[in-house]
Amino acid sequence: MSPPLRPLVSRPDATLRLLCLPYAGGGISVFRGWGELLPADIEPWAVQLPGREDRLGHSPVVSMNEVLNELVPAVMPRLDRPFAIFGHSMGALIGLELARTLQRLELGSPERLFVSGRIPPQASELPDPPLHGRADEELIEVLRAWQGTPEEVLADRELMRLMLPVVRADLSVIETHAFTGSPVLTCPITAFGGEQDSAAPAVLERWRELTTGEFDLRMFPGGHFFVNSARREVVAEVSGRLA
Repeated sequence: MSPPLRPLVSRPDATLRLLCLPYAGGGISVFRGWGELLPADIEPWAVQLPGREDRLGHSPVVSMNEVLNELVPAVMPRLDRPFAIFGHSMGALIGLELARTLQRLELGSPERLFVSGRIPPQASELPDPPLHGRADEELIEVLRAWQGTPEEVLADRELMRLMLPVVRADLSVIETHAFTGSPVLTCPITAFGGEQDSAAPAVLERWRELTTGEFDLRMFPGGHFFVNSARREVVAEVSGRLA
């Protein structure tokens, strides 16, 4: 049994759970090291969607509804204490929809939603043709341009044979998602961006439209994958806002 949600560090006395959602193609290993960097009163949990890492034998999900059908039942037993949500890139979009679903079902609301490295959905323009339908070689070039996958991995045909279906499925989750403006969240939202990423601060500011709660924006050095290159700084900001 490989659950979609599992603790990075077990902290039974923690006062808050932090639910972490990775970028497209990523798994719980994206958040390796977060447990050691977070304070003892925060217990980090990470999402492992099907098709990657120790869930390689499971078929990846291709729509937001499928993702939420996986996550909501897994999250519900973990709502017995205050919680926050952190998502990077695709994970930010999933985190938003998870928070909205929990609020709509009156199951709870996060202490704070962290949306990292992602343009808000009401401001997003999808590529034409969609990335998830492009040929393998073209998709590899897209990954190369994003600079988040090592060149030796991109050049390894066997590894890419395993990786591309997951990336393609994750891109389908993003590109087929029909965003609606309601419900508006009531929890605070913090947006993180990379100073060398394509998402400009003025666009990231539009995350404030999706909550009646507080909003703030913090920029970090680095490109789209600043969540890796500036890991210590990102985790320190998360810890500070949850203190």
